Amino acid sequence: MSKEMQELQKQWHSVVQSIYSNSNVVAFMNSRVGQYLDDHPFVALSLLMFTAVSAIPVAFFLIFVVTTAVMACIGVIVMEGVAIAVGGIALLCVLCGLGALSVGVSGALSVCYIVLSTLVNYWHASRSQIRKQELNGNLPQNSPPVLDLSASNGKNE
Repeated sequence: MSKEMQELQKQWHSVVQSIYSNSNVVAFMNSRVGQYLDDHPFVALSLLMFTAVSAIPVAFFLIFVVTTAVMACIGVIVMEGVAIAVGGIALLCVLCGLGALSVGVSGALSVCYIVLSTLVNYWHASRSQIRKQELNGNLPQNSPPVLDLSASNGKNE
């Protein structure tokens, strides 16, 4: 097993020597970046791993870009028509939703207005009736008077 390991080590050493003897590698290793990476092997390994792992997503993205460009050149009119149709349908859905929302909100606000105006009219009518009783010399009753809202139709007396 020791001879096999020595043989493997010799082959690995020859591969590394062929890489280091390449003129592009020598020029890179003499640069500032190469010297920095040679002094910081963890950074070099991290950079190498990032480059290797990111190659597949970058390739898929480039394939997507090329495919999209070809599709755009071939079917601009068809794709534009589909995009406008989808956009129009989406706009219609949004506008219908906004219409339903506005009807609901206006209904809720109308109910609030009716309830509040009825309460204010009831409060004003009971206060004016208490004042009339005070002016006539009668004592006010302990319980507030019952107001028939259907007879007054919201008019103040």
